[in-house]
Amino acid sequence: MRDDPPRPDLELVIVPQFNAPRVKRLGELADLRAVITLTAGYEHVTPHLPAGVALANAVGVHDSATAEMALALMLAAQRDIPTFVRAQDAGRWEKQQVTRSLADSRVLIVGYGGIGLALAARVVACEATVTAVASRARDGDEYADTVHPIDDLSALLPDADIVVLAVPLLDSTRGLLGAEQLALLPDDALVVNVGRGGLIDTDALRAECASGRLRAALDVTDPEPLPEGHPLWSTPGVLISPHRGGASTAFPRRGARYVTEQIATFVRTHEIEHVVATGEESS
Repeated sequence: MRDDPPRPDLELVIVPQFNAPRVKRLGELADLRAVITLTAGYEHVTPHLPAGVALANAVGVHDSATAEMALALMLAAQRDIPTFVRAQDAGRWEKQQVTRSLADSRVLIVGYGGIGLALAARVVACEATVTAVASRARDGDEYADTVHPIDDLSALLPDADIVVLAVPLLDSTRGLLGAEQLALLPDDALVVNVGRGGLIDTDALRAECASGRLRAALDVTDPEPLPEGHPLWSTPGVLISPHRGGASTAFPRRGARYVTEQIATFVRTHEIEHVVATGEESS
């Protein structure tokens, strides 16, 4: 899948987390039956998926690491860690001040799959309350009394101190938090995004943060990479990490285990598990 001619007999392709192969060439593989991407997001693969070919994402591989990043961003923003880092760089003892706490906060987790569930466990351990949102309503669990459908999002936003996005970027989720939805959040609410940058209207979020009404902690941005000089870099109340949610030492072992299990399943059944999309016929 580099510059050499593709092997026509390939039936299964693994798309790695880093330095992904040229997924645009998947259509050249006549015998391709399945694709597995080692990223949680898969929007970079679906446009190039040949008709009838199944796609699985990295279910369970990045749950803990991404939940850790979301928690780290939440704690850093709530406890004003960036201010302390800048003070340390300047060799200045920052005057004592009261910071926000994660404890007793109302955290709205949008996307209650593996990452959302892992985050909920960590948030509850910090003595915050969780409201969960998924694509469809379902029974609650030990962390959330019920799981709300995405259609309830606008009704839930006004009661959230912190909203975390952990959903894939699809046509239905692009711009999930636009100006209208952001306006529903209470003053001083924190917006955390560990999904994809396109889930949020960047201009609308920047305007809310620049006014001082909202804050944001983002592991993903739109555009991404965020260009040098982009106004989001210098917007007050915005904390940015360069898409490092799944990039941790936990990945190699968990990724290898997942791929090994998927290959074993494919060899045995000629199918893969955790299918999130199937290539469609071109119109």
